[in-house]
Amino acid sequence: MAAATSLSIGAHVDQADPIAEAQAREAPLVQFFLGDPQGYKGPEFRREGGAEALRADAEAAGIDLYVHAPYIVNVATTNNRIRIPSRKLLQQHVDAAASIGAKGLIVHGGHVGKDDDPEKGFDNWRKAIEATDLKLPLLIENTAGGDNAMTRYLERIARVWDAISAAEGFEQVGFCLDTCHAHAGGNALETVVVDVRAITGRIDLVHCNDSRDEFDSGADRHASLGAGKVDPDLLAAVVRDAGAPVVCETPGGPVEHSEDFAWLRERL
Repeated sequence: MAAATSLSIGAHVDQADPIAEAQAREAPLVQFFLGDPQGYKGPEFRREGGAEALRADAEAAGIDLYVHAPYIVNVATTNNRIRIPSRKLLQQHVDAAASIGAKGLIVHGGHVGKDDDPEKGFDNWRKAIEATDLKLPLLIENTAGGDNAMTRYLERIARVWDAISAAEGFEQVGFCLDTCHAHAGGNALETVVVDVRAITGRIDLVHCNDSRDEFDSGADRHASLGAGKVDPDLLAAVVRDAGAPVVCETPGGPVEHSEDFAWLRERL
């Protein structure tokens, strides 16, 4: 387990210049989008010099990069008009994230329609893993809401893992644990690290976020650390027990994020 002092803590930042954003926060890692998080247009590099410059400058600065796939990616759905473009978009983002030397690509678990059999969603995840050329770790993230979500509840996460564990390329699949999503999704933070590890065998990244809403609310609304409804000791315990790199997807810029880092380090 990582010692509190050696734990890498960074933030989700604007994609125009992630290196400058990391340096403004004195952070060893950052997460960002490549392109529009709500669009199917495909990845783009908004930083001057494009992918090659971003990769070289991150290596020179000793900063780890993580890319978050667009929110609209839903490879689980039975709706072909969403699933097929989602798979294409996922591959494009895998390629783009790999081209900048990213440590991982984070993707939400997605969902099936309210009248659909969840089994179809689990199998669609298997098909997506087999159809995608995974050139870097794909980190599936737990989500906060939706009754037919693939990764809100632990038993659903377990079914996804059962399905994809037989897929070619599975060794490149990891897990991103979001504390706000776990809390809002109704998963006890007291045991969530042990529970997730029992299912996946790993936690590769923690999204450390407070929640503006109550336990099991199903609402995905992040708050600054200590400003929401999550017990501060539990929040710190999840980070400590997971022992994985941390991304704060909390409101604000360098000042607010630096305050979040300090808040967390104090409690670790």
